[in-house]
Amino acid sequence: MLTHIYMVRHAESPFSLNAEETRELSRKGWKDAERIAEILQREDVDAFVSSSYKRAIQTIEIAAKRLGKSIVIDSRFRERDLARHDHFFEDMEQAVERAFSDPAFSYPGGESNAVAGVRGVSALEELLATYRGKKVAVGTHGNIMTIIMNHFDSAYDFQFWRKTTKPDLYRLTFAENDLREVVRLWEE
Repeated sequence: MLTHIYMVRHAESPFSLNAEETRELSRKGWKDAERIAEILQREDVDAFVSSSYKRAIQTIEIAAKRLGKSIVIDSRFRERDLARHDHFFEDMEQAVERAFSDPAFSYPGGESNAVAGVRGVSALEELLATYRGKKVAVGTHGNIMTIIMNHFDSAYDFQFWRKTTKPDLYRLTFAENDLREVVRLWEE
């Protein structure tokens, strides 16, 4: 019995560390959320789960409404805290690369990939047990999505993260807890 998990990286949202949990989608983000909804409708998704962050919820809420489903909030799918909010990074991409190159490394006040992975993977494994044989869309974020996917296949690493977009959409097909296939469904 196959279970399909749709990892939905949130759509465009104006960056602000001071509003990390509450920032909303941009105008372009809403347009892209409409396209995400069309894809998830065609896939006939059974359930919707999201990070507690508003931009992740908004990215999947149109699809959930159209399919008559509610969204279950699971904060374990929230973005990884790379560092405390007042920590300055000269080069954010380089900072993320460092975190991916050493899973135990963390910046001051931040989560390592290993720590974020424990919460993210446990959330996904719980979905696989709860929704076995179903199709579940997960509204989430780039770093945590990549960390979770990397747990199941090391090909999903920093280089993969660099190529993801906002939004992005991947269908992960599992047999029990074994990842069998990943298909990118988002077309820019």
